[in-house]
Amino acid sequence: MNIAENIIRPLGAWGLDVVRSMGHMFIFLSRTVYYTFAPPFKFSLLLKQIRFIGSKSMIVILLTGAFAGMVLALQLYYTLRKFGSEALLSPAIALSLIRELGPVLAALMITGRAGSAISAEIGIKRITEQIDALISMALNPFRYLIVPNFVASLIVFPLLAAIFDVVGIFGGYIVAVKLLGLSPGTYFSQIDVFVTMTDIRIGLYKSISFGLIVSWVCCYKGFYSGYGAEGVSRVTTQAVVLSSVLILVWDYFLGSVLL
Repeated sequence: MNIAENIIRPLGAWGLDVVRSMGHMFIFLSRTVYYTFAPPFKFSLLLKQIRFIGSKSMIVILLTGAFAGMVLALQLYYTLRKFGSEALLSPAIALSLIRELGPVLAALMITGRAGSAISAEIGIKRITEQIDALISMALNPFRYLIVPNFVASLIVFPLLAAIFDVVGIFGGYIVAVKLLGLSPGTYFSQIDVFVTMTDIRIGLYKSISFGLIVSWVCCYKGFYSGYGAEGVSRVTTQAVVLSSVLILVWDYFLGSVLL
């Protein structure tokens, strides 16, 4: 009896709590998708969130992409040189960025910059009763707070990932050509030979799915924030951590399916 009370019962309670939370999150996602296609749509709020998530994340995407490409060029060059395959440096950089690192790193950077802010903003509106005020005025908070972030993320994540890829490839070009002495013609011609539309589509699918995950988790955590500054800070941290973990886990499963 003591074993059941001290181990099995808390473990079962934890499992039920996890299942309950997952069900709650999927109901939240279902409502978000429903109100995305149910008119009227708030285009002004969508444009505002595209600017907030996309334009204001540009600097961190450019910096991260450039240095990711430069680091890849350095590390892959010294690896490929051992096999006499330096000419394959550019396709190795491009494929690594387009298929994996571009979508993943861009999503993680956007999560840290914009996802945390979205969760905190919605959480503050919850604790200051602005969401309750919308409901009392017969206005649906999903239309004003959740759907614009959701749609903006689906639009912005692939675009920023594409910018990340392009900047990373040119960052690799600077290191490979200017520092390591690779031929400029060889660099770009090999990319054209080895990179296909299938690789680009895989990166696109991953970016869209990451946008869905980040907007879903961050909006959910903020919408059901606890009260007080401590509650907002807690859900903001949870949103960033959970989004980052889900991005990496989903990247593995999606990559194993799309190989």
